[in-house]
Amino acid sequence: MLWNVRRNVLFIMADDLRTSLGCYGDQVAKSPNIDQLASKSQVFLNAYAQQALCAPSRASMLTSRRPDTTRVYDFTSYWRDQSGNYTTLPQYFKSRGYFTMSVGKIFHPGISSNFSDDYPYSWSIPAYHPASFIRSGVHSKLTTGVNTSEYLSLYPLENMTLAPDPNVPKSLPPVAYNPWTDVRRREDVQKLNISFPYGPIPKDFQLRIRQHYYAAVSYVDAQVGRLLTTLDQLGLADNTVVVFTSDHGWSLGEHGEWAKYSNFDVATQVPLIFYVPGITAHREGFRESTFPLIDILTHSDYSFKMRRNVVELVDVFPTLSYMAGLPAPEPCPDVSLQEELCTDGDNLAYTFRHRERGVEAEAISFSQYPRPADTPQENSDQPDLEDIKIMGYSLRSWDYRYTLWLGFNPKTFQVNVTDVHAGELYMLADDPGEDRNVYSDLDHSGLLRKTAGLPRATTVGVKQHSAFFNIPVLGGGGG
Repeated sequence: MLWNVRRNVLFIMADDLRTSLGCYGDQVAKSPNIDQLASKSQVFLNAYAQQALCAPSRASMLTSRRPDTTRVYDFTSYWRDQSGNYTTLPQYFKSRGYFTMSVGKIFHPGISSNFSDDYPYSWSIPAYHPASFIRSGVHSKLTTGVNTSEYLSLYPLENMTLAPDPNVPKSLPPVAYNPWTDVRRREDVQKLNISFPYGPIPKDFQLRIRQHYYAAVSYVDAQVGRLLTTLDQLGLADNTVVVFTSDHGWSLGEHGEWAKYSNFDVATQVPLIFYVPGITAHREGFRESTFPLIDILTHSDYSFKMRRNVVELVDVFPTLSYMAGLPAPEPCPDVSLQEELCTDGDNLAYTFRHRERGVEAEAISFSQYPRPADTPQENSDQPDLEDIKIMGYSLRSWDYRYTLWLGFNPKTFQVNVTDVHAGELYMLADDPGEDRNVYSDLDHSGLLRKTAGLPRATTVGVKQHSAFFNIPVLGGGGG
């Protein structure tokens, strides 16, 4: 196999897309074009964003630095001003002779990308935003995200079901709850007069929300199909790496929550699909089309090459660089604020060479989410930097999710590792929906031993993440 051949790159970034796709086992979703892409790709089944909010997630993934390094936790910070002049994924390709272009939403628009989508650093020409993108920036109604009238018919309302766990878990710490404030502000939801913060959305409206979300998934699938077919028609499918992913997931009523803004799997898990010509797929015939456009009603049975071990969006930068024929950035040192080019992620190229043999004990993902207080507030979902008082650091392994909510100083970007506001522990084998918090059953002596050697207030990096999460009681079972 040729690993060092320079290849073109088509990077497809969805917005707010959870793993509600056929290739991820969703029995409701109709996504034949994305499924076709996945059938010729390597699919990472357990990929996670570093923060379930657009701007921080995109800044983290595109710089391959964690939010505690970019210091972007909200919509009002630009990492080049806030923390360091970090090299982005497209900037790196541009520096290596690539012509880089952006259409739609790659960086989050506005302050968080310097009102320019990080041009001219990242792009060879200014980023292009179609009129439809500009108009759709703010939706007045929750159930009209895109023009889906024709796609709603794919999901009859009478066939839709509620989330399997639509109630707020009794064991959920108040600081962890996402009160979905922006959803409440939509015109159609406002009319429901739902009490803050825990009042549930009526079941009939929940079904409508889920119907519209799935319709939007199929709408996206059709656009991805058109894009890939055009790539094929231009004769570029044989020398172009295609990456399909999302900035974060989206809650559809699980835990009584909606939208993103949390550390749960439904908010942090994303699709991550890598198509590498000649490696993940080979053209069988000279005239065979690689990506024929598939009608949304077509049912096709595909097989997928799945990688089940946990990966992160910070892994995308080094992996894509290597698979496209460029050197992968070197791992960041423990203190990397002065390093313009390095990665907090892993180069996953080895996963394309070798079969997955089982659980990798060291395969973990770190996510985080900020809160302004211990109880749900109007700004709990999107606190500005100066309002952040608590940071929820979450570790996801193969068999558990463990979260600590710690005191945080937004002026110094320091976390107090002994100031534990709350904790969560979900054992996924018995509780895949993360509904039963067994943190109170944890032997906390291990936590105290691990944090004792750390400064009381510290700037958290990946090594510190590992230190205060590495608790002996969690060490078994491949975690």
